[in-house]
Amino acid sequence: MIKSKSALDKIIRKSRVHLYKPIQIAEILYHYRYGDDIDPSQVETYRNISKRWRDEVTKRLIGRVSTSSQKYQDNLFEPNAMPPELLNELTEFNNKKKGLVENYIYHKLQNRLSMVLEAFSYIETAATKTFDLGEYLSLFSKTAGLKRSIDKAYEITVYALFSTIVSALRVKVSLSIENLDKEILEDFESFIEMVLGLSKDNTTIEIPARLFRVGVTNAADRGLDMWANFGPAVQVKHVSLSEELAEDVSDNISADRIILVCLDGEADTIDRVMKQLPFSERIQGIITKSDLIDWYAICLSKKYRESLGKQLLLNLRREFNFEFPSTKEIKPFLKERGYDPAKLGGEWSV
Repeated sequence: MIKSKSALDKIIRKSRVHLYKPIQIAEILYHYRYGDDIDPSQVETYRNISKRWRDEVTKRLIGRVSTSSQKYQDNLFEPNAMPPELLNELTEFNNKKKGLVENYIYHKLQNRLSMVLEAFSYIETAATKTFDLGEYLSLFSKTAGLKRSIDKAYEITVYALFSTIVSALRVKVSLSIENLDKEILEDFESFIEMVLGLSKDNTTIEIPARLFRVGVTNAADRGLDMWANFGPAVQVKHVSLSEELAEDVSDNISADRIILVCLDGEADTIDRVMKQLPFSERIQGIITKSDLIDWYAICLSKKYRESLGKQLLLNLRREFNFEFPSTKEIKPFLKERGYDPAKLGGEWSV
């Protein structure tokens, strides 16, 4: 059990706030305990069905399901995570202890959600006069249970700011057809209407500039975070960008212009690495954490408090609610399952 418990704790420690993989383990234990026809030593008997069990629970507890690739999800059962031989030990121990391991996992989730609530409470109660971006981000960087989600904290910080300023500037994007060849316009009329939103009689439109979050960052943290209908793609980095990772950025972002957001200490390294790569001309700008703090301070200053500051905080709260789970369902769930914290103790304390 020492190896099994250690493997479980490692998975919990490395998980983001949502704890998808630990919840999947808990549901395998729960369903096995209540007689579902699976063999913990044979991964194919539960590899796929356990994802459905997990999703049923996460929909209720955190309002979403895992969107990671199937390969990443299946990594759960590899030798460096929770292989069948270790899972088999956990299930037997869990049965003998009447659901102790399930109890432990879900109280770990409750603790993690309470950390999220602290961060949410900060932005929910902050006013334009009191909000401090550095203090808000420190809630993630200084809290062990939230460090794995700091990339998402930066992402919503950037998105809320960019959206606020672009909207305040009332930026417009124009799209027009310059080749007014009548035959092409007629032969491809349906394409022009469905794909371009134009027509042979209306060959120019003007739309508001907008940014969109992709909403999912892959395991290697190199995917696209945001894109804009006026051109650039945005990649938010909170870690060092090696040459290999920089090349992955190039491979995974097929945009003519790229904006990178990073920590101050990484800016020079990123700039140097990028200049050595063939796609360096595609880098439109490198924005640092200090830039974000300065721009937030301007938006929240007395000069722009009413016109920008209030909307900025509204955007930040909305994106936070979208990205991070609510805590309202966890207590009823624990009660229904009979997961009593008083039964936890010793090495199974949370």
